Amino acid sequence: MNYFILSFNQLNIKQLFEIYKLRSQVFVVEQNCAYQDVDEKDLLAMHVLIYKKETLVSYARIIPPNISYLEPCIGRVVVNPDYRNQRYGFDLMEYCIKQSLSLYKNQTIVISAQLYLLKFYTDLGFVQQGESYLEDNIPHIKMLYSV
Repeated sequence: MNYFILSFNQLNIKQLFEIYKLRSQVFVVEQNCAYQDVDEKDLLAMHVLIYKKETLVSYARIIPPNISYLEPCIGRVVVNPDYRNQRYGFDLMEYCIKQSLSLYKNQTIVISAQLYLLKFYTDLGFVQQGESYLEDNIPHIKMLYSV
């Protein structure tokens, strides 16, 4: 497994293509959700990519504080459908948590989790905040990870 954490300007064209292809495959097509996936936050985020040989198996972005929330946040967490149920999502999130805590001096991390993944994120140490809400017509829940 090869882990990468890169700013937008450090991504090469192939990596950017693979990121947008995977995000579109899962968030737009698989989840049948027409929404603007590519946004200005990509320009400010740190992009976490995990490869198995030449295949992008999982991806997430870490957004700095004061962009989406006062705290840093992790978003666009996605695992290639061909590699699900093999702990790649868990490994990705553990790596993102470690990197976020390092980048942002142990600040609390915020996520907007799809509600069906509540147990997954709870198992990683995130704590539910408030009630669920709809984001792009998909139930979500705000969650926090504190040191």
